[in-house]
Amino acid sequence: MENMISINNLDFSYNEEDKGVKVIDNLNISVKKGEFLVILGHNGSGKSTLAKLINGLLTPTSGDILVENMNTKNPEEIWNIREKAGMVFQNPDNQLVATIVEEDVAFGPENLGVPSEEIRKRVDKALELVEMSKYKKHAPHLLSGGQKQRIAIAGILAMEPDCIIFDEPTAMLDPTGRNEVMKTIETLNKKEEKTIVLITHFMDEAVKADRVIVMEKGRIVLEGTPREVFSQVDTIKSLGLDVPQVTELAHELIKEGYDIRPDILTIEELVDAI
Repeated sequence: MENMISINNLDFSYNEEDKGVKVIDNLNISVKKGEFLVILGHNGSGKSTLAKLINGLLTPTSGDILVENMNTKNPEEIWNIREKAGMVFQNPDNQLVATIVEEDVAFGPENLGVPSEEIRKRVDKALELVEMSKYKKHAPHLLSGGQKQRIAIAGILAMEPDCIIFDEPTAMLDPTGRNEVMKTIETLNKKEEKTIVLITHFMDEAVKADRVIVMEKGRIVLEGTPREVFSQVDTIKSLGLDVPQVTELAHELIKEGYDIRPDILTIEELVDAI
């Protein structure tokens, strides 16, 4: 399958004069088209910096990031890259710019010079995909956190990207809002076949991914399917991270002598195993 994103020998330092302090250290990642990739790591691991590098908000100190074979170092390609790879940030209030929901969603395609009739179609489709059509005439500031984040996602969708990078999109939401946003992300990946790169610190969100990467000090320290990664409970805890609660419970039961699989990810699997 063709790569959506290719990251090759990537280094990044915030201070150009001190390249010895690397936030990203010789990173190599390929993201396939249609893949759902989750990136985990505690604060300071480099995961949010990586998101900004992919979207062209930061430029590599050395190495390359290619988004559909377009290099983020090339200033002439940067807007094409952002059309192909949209980005949703942690705080939806930072991405909402209009006083009416449908106007906010239309903002991106308007700036791309998309014709009015096409904008109308895109706005309606985007709001339908995030299940917010009935709120199109509402004021964004009156919506819940989860609803605001879905409007922010709709604004990215209206620009018709092939890939969406989510930088901790549920960090500021309550459990209901988190569930709403994760349901939307899964729909975009499974039904709309969008490539998803999700940066999160919620382990239960990572369970939904095709592949999980765990970062530490700008490097990859674990990589694999959710089952492969989360079955390494002690390793993950040594990195200052947690595993899904049901996986940890299975781990504790194994230590008590129960003969069950170490790669359990859901309550249903644990019930069946017991």
